[in-house]
Amino acid sequence: MDHNIIFERKKRSFTSYTPHLLLAFLFTLLLQTVIIVESKNLNYTRYRQVSGLRLERIQRHLDKINKPPVLTIESLDGDLIDCVHKKKQPALDHPLLKNHKIQKMPTRMPKGMNMNINVESRNERSGGAWQMWHKNGTRCPKGTVPIRRSTVHDVLRANSLYEFGKKQRRSSFLLRRADAPDVVSGNGHEHAIAYTESGQEVYGAKATINVWDPRIEVVNEFSLSQIWILSGSFDGSDLNSIEAGWQVSPELYGDNRPRLFTYWTDPKIGNWWMSFGDNPNTLVGYWPVELFTHLADRATMVEWGGEVVNTRANGQHTSTQMGSGHFADDGFGKASYFRNLEIVDTDNSLTSVNNILTLAENKNCYNIKSSYNNKWGTYFYYGGPGNNPQCP
Repeated sequence: MDHNIIFERKKRSFTSYTPHLLLAFLFTLLLQTVIIVESKNLNYTRYRQVSGLRLERIQRHLDKINKPPVLTIESLDGDLIDCVHKKKQPALDHPLLKNHKIQKMPTRMPKGMNMNINVESRNERSGGAWQMWHKNGTRCPKGTVPIRRSTVHDVLRANSLYEFGKKQRRSSFLLRRADAPDVVSGNGHEHAIAYTESGQEVYGAKATINVWDPRIEVVNEFSLSQIWILSGSFDGSDLNSIEAGWQVSPELYGDNRPRLFTYWTDPKIGNWWMSFGDNPNTLVGYWPVELFTHLADRATMVEWGGEVVNTRANGQHTSTQMGSGHFADDGFGKASYFRNLEIVDTDNSLTSVNNILTLAENKNCYNIKSSYNNKWGTYFYYGGPGNNPQCP
């Protein structure tokens, strides 16, 4: 499945604070086709004895983050989707957003981009459902945002209540380049990525992602394909990042299906918007400028590619797949790819990325191969099976 993604930041001089759903980073996530993976809904919760006191703490936390819905929709895969009033969404609980006024849409778009702010009209035009919970025909009312309801099982799959919903910290990009073996053995994160040179002024990024459903070996590992927007100190002391894409994470979601996800670092001149689809792109929401320090005015690096966690649960490299589970050399129809890599430049124009660098810490497990042609622009194949005779 091909999916487009775009991030874009709006400059302060053009920002008017008025809105919609808070996901600030116009990483215009362009989904050219719909991904609905019909796979068995596995319950990955490790059943163990849980004290009543712990259950009470978990329930108090859930009562705080699961806001009272205007309407609840039951998805065919078992998820409960709460339609929450936009002014009650949990993003506004953040202390930096106490006085935030929701912005309905960007004041301008990158040159050449056609944007639609109504997700429902997109569904009507396409006649299809791009999320599983759309398949029963019910939609959230106007003025609300759809939020998957968190459950006790979701929390119990995490190592602790504190770690619930948090992504495992990965080492910064420059540390990976300087000492990849230590990074791999230290926190288990492995990558196959393409990236721009550091120091550019970047105001957005875009790509079409070929999405698969990679196999995960153990519950606390994941496999993702995403775009990173980065700025700050790459020694890890003050790095801002915004990330969005697709991931399979049994620990987080309780199943083995690829899901759209976003992530940002919590540490000021415009919001970062996110959208998906193509012709027109559909706005999802934005990350407010108040959340950032270095990303408040621009990004300085963009990364595209895959990431997995290798826990070496059985004393050997994980067999968790990246991408499709095929190496880059297997090419079209087998290997996963990103194509039409673009960034938003200082002129607010989407431009093709002509010069990219690539990195794979352990090429015998996962690799990457980039190229260019007139139709796909700058593109790359990436991924791998993990454990194999050359990756013990």
